[in-house]
Amino acid sequence: MGVDPGLVATGFGVLEAAPGAVTVLDAGVITTASTQPLEARLNAIYRAVLQIIEARTPTFLVVEDLYTEYKFPRTAILMGHARGVIYLAARQLGVSVTALAPSEVKRAVTGSGSAGKAQVQRGVQTLLGLKDLPRPSHVADALGLALTGLARLTGITPKGRAVR
Repeated sequence: MGVDPGLVATGFGVLEAAPGAVTVLDAGVITTASTQPLEARLNAIYRAVLQIIEARTPTFLVVEDLYTEYKFPRTAILMGHARGVIYLAARQLGVSVTALAPSEVKRAVTGSGSAGKAQVQRGVQTLLGLKDLPRPSHVADALGLALTGLARLTGITPKGRAVR
């Protein structure tokens, strides 16, 4: 399971690996209103992630790591809050968590660590053999996290394509 944390939109993607295939079991976006108090938004993210984990029982969860540079430190702090409740939900259900840098995921799904959102969407679509582009970009990012984590932690790659 991959999770792209955000206070307004948290993307998630759950993959299943079978011999010769990687399938998308579930994907979507958890949304909160920017008018809600921070604690209400964090609670909504926590509860939604908990429900997804309970329903899909992933073996592990891959979350996007904080960027090393933030022009706006407040953004990093707020993302840390969202990541914290995601870690908590996973821990409470016994699911291990791995954090991956955005550049590692971009490199794995596109070949370039500085790829743009559209490139990531196309890379994920190709690797998973999806008919349509994964939308919005938060879903593509979450599926990219799940794919990269799957390859890194198990060595399983979709359709025999190398994901590094």
